[in-house]
Amino acid sequence: MTNQNPTHETALAFRALHTPGRPLVLPNAWNTASARLVEEAGASAVATTSAGLAWDLGTADGDRLDRDRALGAVARVAAAVRVPVSADIESGYAKDAAGVGDTIRAVLAAGAVGVNIEDALYDGEGGEGDDGGRGPLRPVAEQAERIAAARAAADREGVPLFINARIDTVLRGAGGVGETLERAAAFLAAGADGIFVPGAVDPGTVKSLVAGVEGPLNVLVGPGAPSVAELAALGVARISAGSSIAQAAHAVVRRAARELLSAGTYDSLTGGLDYAELNSVLGGAR
Repeated sequence: MTNQNPTHETALAFRALHTPGRPLVLPNAWNTASARLVEEAGASAVATTSAGLAWDLGTADGDRLDRDRALGAVARVAAAVRVPVSADIESGYAKDAAGVGDTIRAVLAAGAVGVNIEDALYDGEGGEGDDGGRGPLRPVAEQAERIAAARAAADREGVPLFINARIDTVLRGAGGVGETLERAAAFLAAGADGIFVPGAVDPGTVKSLVAGVEGPLNVLVGPGAPSVAELAALGVARISAGSSIAQAAHAVVRRAARELLSAGTYDSLTGGLDYAELNSVLGGAR
C-alpha cells in the first residue's frame, strides 16, 4: 500500500483526533442505525461497543462472539458512515498472538482504522493468578505479545492502525494506579498507541494516569462520571460511552413493551424521533 491509500489517510486522520485536553468524544455505536445517528449528531469518528454489538447479534458480551460475525457487523458500520471507525475487538477474537494478527487483517479489510484490545480474561482462559489459580487479567508479557502481533499485522498492511490497549485493573479490582502504569508502559512499548482504563473516573486517579501514561489516555463515562469538559481539563485524550447508550436504548424497548402489554398505554414512547427524520437519516445512501 502507498500513502495515497484512503485507508492510510483515514487512519492518520483518526490518529490525529487523540489530543490531550481536546479529547475525541465517542458515543459508541453497535449497528448501522446507531452509527449513522452518532455521525449525524456530529461525532468525528464512530467506535463500536463490543457489548452492544454482541447483544445486537444475540450473544452475551465477554469473548463469546466469533470473529466473523463481529467483524461482519463492523464492516456494515464502516460502510454506513463517512467518518473513521474504530472497532472494539474484545481480546482479539483469538486464542494466541498469531490469531490476533489474523483478526487485525480482518479488521482492516472491514474498513476500521482503530481497535480496542483488552487484557481481561473470561471463563478461566489464560495465565496464572497470584494465588496459583486463573487470574482476571492476562499476564503482562502475554498481552504485550498479542499487542505486538496486532502492530506487526497492521504495519505489514501499511496502515497506521490506532491500537488502544484496554487495561482492566480498575474495572476488575485487579490493581491500582501503579499496576495500571506498569501495564501501560509494557503495552505502549509493544506497539499500542493509546491506553484505555475503564472504571477510572475519579479526578485524582485520572490525573495520575494522565501524568504517568506516555500516550493518549482514554476513559469510560456514563451517569455520575465527570463531564467532558472536566475530563478535558485533566488532560484526557479520548472519552468513550462504551455500552451505556445501547443499555439506555434497550431500556426504552423493555419499558415500552412492558407498559404496552400490562397497562395498555404508550407514555414510554413519548419523545421518540420523528419517522420522516429517521427515514431520511437512516435510509439515505452513503
